[in-house]
Amino acid sequence: MRKRILMIEDDREMVTLGRLILEREGYEVLAAYGGAEGLDLLRRENGNVDLLLLDIMMVGVGGWQVLTEVKADEKLRHIPVIMLTARHYLEDEDETATYADKFEHYVVKPFVVRDLLAKIAEVLNRTSRKG
Repeated sequence: MRKRILMIEDDREMVTLGRLILEREGYEVLAAYGGAEGLDLLRRENGNVDLLLLDIMMVGVGGWQVLTEVKADEKLRHIPVIMLTARHYLEDEDETATYADKFEHYVVKPFVVRDLLAKIAEVLNRTSRKG
């Protein structure tokens, strides 16, 4: 069964690129273009997602807020999260440390494709062994 990855990102070009990379690797990719849309989609899917790729800097509902809501929801908290951010918007270290126990990895864009894929595989392998 193919692993399902939800990408929540407000940059449509980044979603297109992410979908291309991930589908080529055999993943099923769902996409949401912002935090509120992503939360709605996660809830409609009843948490049936294997991994969440979550942008931090988004208009409206930002990544940290989405992360907080996902981890507070009984049906969603099991989903591992990899946070994405643009290098020129690298977040405050204290803020990142505040949420560090809620996400698996932090990836800076632009990313090296093989590094992102390695982190995704690592997280999916680790969570598959837990289940």
